[in-house]
Amino acid sequence: MFGQGLGILLRRPKLLLLGAIPAVLTTAILLGGLAALVVWIDELATWVTPFADDWSAGWQTTVRIAAGVALFAAAISIALLGSTALTLAIGAPFYEYIAEKVEDDLGGVPNAVEMSGWRLLGMGIRDGIVLVLLSLLYTIPLFVAGFIPVFGQFVVPVLMALVAAWFLSLELVGVPFYRRGMALKQRREHMRKRRMLALGLGVPASLLCAIPFLAIIVMPVAFVGGVLVAREVLQDSHAGQAHLNA
Repeated sequence: MFGQGLGILLRRPKLLLLGAIPAVLTTAILLGGLAALVVWIDELATWVTPFADDWSAGWQTTVRIAAGVALFAAAISIALLGSTALTLAIGAPFYEYIAEKVEDDLGGVPNAVEMSGWRLLGMGIRDGIVLVLLSLLYTIPLFVAGFIPVFGQFVVPVLMALVAAWFLSLELVGVPFYRRGMALKQRREHMRKRRMLALGLGVPASLLCAIPFLAIIVMPVAFVGGVLVAREVLQDSHAGQAHLNA
């Protein structure tokens, strides 16, 4: 779906440009925050591990490296989701226009719900905050687990990436669900049925967004991929419901 989104935008560069505009500002903010984190990572790792002050040099270094890796992984995960939510909120009118054009080409949305740009912005910000808070329920325990030698440096970053990918996919499919009058709760219920499909969209999007400046292009591509994922998930749900009714 991510690759199909890229193909659609390459055939319609105007949509690619429109989708890139909101990502420019959030990319600059993200890079600034990550740069500041890199500069202060040693001090932060020391600050969160006061219990290691009296340990031997070897163990102290090991624990603080683990803390630094965990801090950076958690920051990437939270910043990625937060910046995505902000990008989608700021770019609500752009992304609604893109979703409408893409879905019109694919057959349209019967009984689509018309929403003003302000309402879409408000819903995007509200749901983005909810998803960030939900992601903290996973990232905080994983951050603590990051202090475990070996496990914290190799397993925790992978789990962090999967958590970020899942919540990012929920963000990316938001507008297609809004256009059908479905709130965040319904979105989560439908996406759980196709969790691997959601991760197939979220993993490449989240990893590529972590590369400086690439997010400017990745975001609109991932958004269009999200439109395609939402359509398939909802079609499967409707087909399953029709089968049960029959």
